[in-house]
Amino acid sequence: MFDFEKLEVYHKAKVYHRQISGLVLKLNLSASERDQLRRASLSIVLNIAEGSGRFTKPDKRNFYVIARGSVFETVAILEIFYELGYIEKSTNQTFYHHAEELSKMLFAMIKSLEK
Repeated sequence: MFDFEKLEVYHKAKVYHRQISGLVLKLNLSASERDQLRRASLSIVLNIAEGSGRFTKPDKRNFYVIARGSVFETVAILEIFYELGYIEKSTNQTFYHHAEELSKMLFAMIKSLEK
């Protein structure tokens, strides 16, 4: 078993990515809008995995910071989609709460790796 498979945040990030992927299939988005949101949500998962495989605390921390930045990116994209009328307020709020949980978990991991 790889270290990242033991992390609760990794599993929650995978669920979030699957939900994002399902959402974009339902929406009438341009290819660039669809790809940007999917890439951002996938980046969360991949950076958690990659960071867990690094040997030094600063290296691990850097990948978790990038993962957290990708969480923020998904929130911004979904907010824009809501404002454009692509998604309902309740959908935006559901994803927002998932993102908030991921952000808090990643923040705790980042803080634990500070010097």
